[in-house]
Amino acid sequence: MRRIRLPEPDRLPRWAAPAALVALAAALRLPGLDYGLPFALRSPDERSIVPRAWAMAHDVRLDPGWYDYPSLLFALVAPAQAPFAEPSYGAARLVAIAIGLLGVAAAWWLGRAAYGAAAGVVAGAACAVATVHVAYSGVAVTDVLLTTLATVSLALLVGGRLEWAAVAAGLAASAKYPGALLVVPLALAGWRQWRRLAVASALAAAAFAATSPFVVLHAGEAWADLRRVQRLAEDGWLGFEHDHPTPVAFADRLWESLGPFALVGVAGAALGLAALVLKQHKVSSRRADLALVAFGLVWFGHLLTLDAHFDRYVLPLVPVLGALAGRVRPLVPLSLALLLVPLAWSARDAYELTKTDTRVVAHRWIADNVPAAALVASDPSTPPLEQRTLALDLPGPGFEPDPERDLARLRRKGVDYVLVTGAVTDRVLAAAARYPAETRFYRALETDARRVFRVDPGGDLAGPWVALYRL
Repeated sequence: MRRIRLPEPDRLPRWAAPAALVALAAALRLPGLDYGLPFALRSPDERSIVPRAWAMAHDVRLDPGWYDYPSLLFALVAPAQAPFAEPSYGAARLVAIAIGLLGVAAAWWLGRAAYGAAAGVVAGAACAVATVHVAYSGVAVTDVLLTTLATVSLALLVGGRLEWAAVAAGLAASAKYPGALLVVPLALAGWRQWRRLAVASALAAAAFAATSPFVVLHAGEAWADLRRVQRLAEDGWLGFEHDHPTPVAFADRLWESLGPFALVGVAGAALGLAALVLKQHKVSSRRADLALVAFGLVWFGHLLTLDAHFDRYVLPLVPVLGALAGRVRPLVPLSLALLLVPLAWSARDAYELTKTDTRVVAHRWIADNVPAAALVASDPSTPPLEQRTLALDLPGPGFEPDPERDLARLRRKGVDYVLVTGAVTDRVLAAAARYPAETRFYRALETDARRVFRVDPGGDLAGPWVALYRL
């Protein structure tokens, strides 16, 4: 009987592998396109980006007027907002998905440039199925754009194109400020090539200034915003009060993203580091190990300064670990087999995003049952209402308690209802000793107010529970 042999990556048409990987990535990302619409319920950061991009398109001005993030993502999302009379989160998410798919192709390119065709398949597959990459490719936030451009920069650097790598690094920093950490692998790759390194530095600065010009023009204000955001990340965030120590917490985020495949990536990084130390390299593989290991170490070092352990912060490590996992050719079959784990996780998550968000149901009920003239105090992570609202501030280690979280005070202000969600309440109650004022507020709602509505996830519903109380 004739034995059927599968073609090896080197024998396939060059476009076949990235095309298949991008198709797989699209199948995992598109189901969540309309989740929670017309509201920004998948990620609250969309509320900071999409309305400002819409204003840029309709006011015909380039300055988003907000510098917590640099401007590149705003500029990319703005053209997609031009046809709409109000901010369109769906259009913005299509841009985000396109950026994520380009990131998968870039990861394939990085792996192939670094260690060959098989490593390209492993790196692209890792990005295609990693839960964190799938989740954030579907929302208009900065992290996947940063990851895509950082991956492009590293691929160019591995190929010896220092100047073009610097341009991509400048664009990565224009997506999100920590992209500037790419200066470390750039400097190492260009060491002793002082003229090229000077030109590359100038090109990186020019790419950043050209795509985030108002960050440069308002440098003082932008620096203040950057430091404020960094302090909040260093202080921590609601929900991480009982987390593991920072190195363990971010290792756990990588495990949640890639499963046991992450161990193969770390092993590849260790082999690359050992080869650098022992100077056992060909010229091309030395450049790959130097770029990827240096970036991986400096990025993880950056994470060690943070007490806000968001999963999206590990995103730039995913393509790097993917390429390093393909470094040893005999381990490629094992790596691809292990990626079935995050593939299953991402498929499960994609299915959840086909359900209706509980907050959409709550919005409909409130629209039908609460008078339009009512005043509603609302937690973060709840949908915007047609009724008048008093927004309650998000609790957190870096914030002062919101004085509005007091039933007597709300009654004096004429508040009729309070809308809360488990996305905030459950996290506060899990760390009650850290948030005594907020804990008293939520418990008082149960004892001193009348609950008129509650919806929980389950069945055809996803998202946090939502409850409305009448004062």
